[in-house]
Amino acid sequence: MRIRTIVAISGVLLLAGLAYVGVALVRHGFSAREKPSRLEEFLARQARKIATPADAKQLTNRYPVTPEGLAAARAHWVDHCATCHALDGSGNTPMGRNLYPPAPDMRAATVEYLTDGELYYIITNGVRFTGMPAWGAEHTPEETWQLVAFIRRLPTLSPDELAEMEAMAVGVAGGAGGHTHGAGSQPHGH
Repeated sequence: MRIRTIVAISGVLLLAGLAYVGVALVRHGFSAREKPSRLEEFLARQARKIATPADAKQLTNRYPVTPEGLAAARAHWVDHCATCHALDGSGNTPMGRNLYPPAPDMRAATVEYLTDGELYYIITNGVRFTGMPAWGAEHTPEETWQLVAFIRRLPTLSPDELAEMEAMAVGVAGGAGGHTHGAGSQPHGH
């Protein structure tokens, strides 16, 4: 008897959720201009958790975090990531604000609670149905781990680091920026 009640309640909740989505689509369409509801944000976080393999969550950085590696990651961030995530990681850019869902604030607790392995997996494989591309074919594992270490620094970026990144961004916008992917590759921009 108790199982039937649970199944019935679950069915009613599922139908109510589908009705909500149906009404929302009829009233508002399927626009990227809408801010995701709390329910959508919750469901997206749960879907990301499910989509990230358990062994990926356990990955750890086997490369030492060095000032040179962080400097390389800062330059890489300016050239690749800041378009959506902003120099400071806030996501407050024209591109980041207008993605659906918007680019996350990389300094927020919802990102900081992710394991290093989860961040590595997301950078490498992207996230479907968002603007986050898969960079695994473009970056070496060391570059990706450098980015993970840099993401961990975003909440505590110094004014000097941010000023350096702003100067790099001006150089990238002016065509003077560039970086390499792995030993032997030529400097380039994306």
